[in-house]
Amino acid sequence: MKKKCFYLVLFFMLPGATALYAQVPQAFDIDINSFVSPEGFSSSVNLLLAVSSIVLVPFFLVSTTSFLRIVIVLSMVRQSIGTQQAPPNAVIVSLAMFLTVFIMTPVWNEVNEIAVKPYNSGAISQKEAIELAIRPFKSFMLKLTRDKDLALFLEFSHIKRPEDYNNIPVFVLIPAFVISELKTAFQIGFLLFIPFIVIDLIVSNILLSLGMFMLSPAMISTPFKILLFVLTDGWNLIIQGLMISFR
Repeated sequence: MKKKCFYLVLFFMLPGATALYAQVPQAFDIDINSFVSPEGFSSSVNLLLAVSSIVLVPFFLVSTTSFLRIVIVLSMVRQSIGTQQAPPNAVIVSLAMFLTVFIMTPVWNEVNEIAVKPYNSGAISQKEAIELAIRPFKSFMLKLTRDKDLALFLEFSHIKRPEDYNNIPVFVLIPAFVISELKTAFQIGFLLFIPFIVIDLIVSNILLSLGMFMLSPAMISTPFKILLFVLTDGWNLIIQGLMISFR
């Protein structure tokens, strides 16, 4: 057994040790042709690329869907109230994920109808299926992307300005969509901070007028901010506003 392992190590470690394979006992039946033949190599590379592409799924989720805006707004809600870990990060990400599924379901259904089903039935090729699957996502991103952000990346990409928005390349559209979503999310976050800042100012002025310099204003204002958020049914209003913003 040690001798067999030794030959196998030499086979993989030494550049010219392929000839040693002939000396390995027949119990070690390794088909080298399946690795070095063009067909086997192509299949192996395709499998490797397919498995590696799974790593890109989270980046695709963040960059081309409503997830980015939702998770930023929910994080700012927690920060504006002043609760450091309530709700936890896992809850915020889970809520953002399921809201993304809810908002993006029509887009995914369209992709399934125009690309996945025809490809599974053999009506279209793989290249055509990918091109058709990208179209619903491009339409979704174009509705939410600002012209100024789109013009920025078109200028620096040094490509001819397309006459139709649907002909804009994906590598130009995605970063423009991301910075547009960042700006929109921060605008919503700014509006969320205003009522809670008013509460902080009122509490701070009251404490200063009473001479309570050693008492932290955040300790007093946080319960009032939570009370305001609960009385106004804040989660319902925020989720409603987020879903309306994607129409």
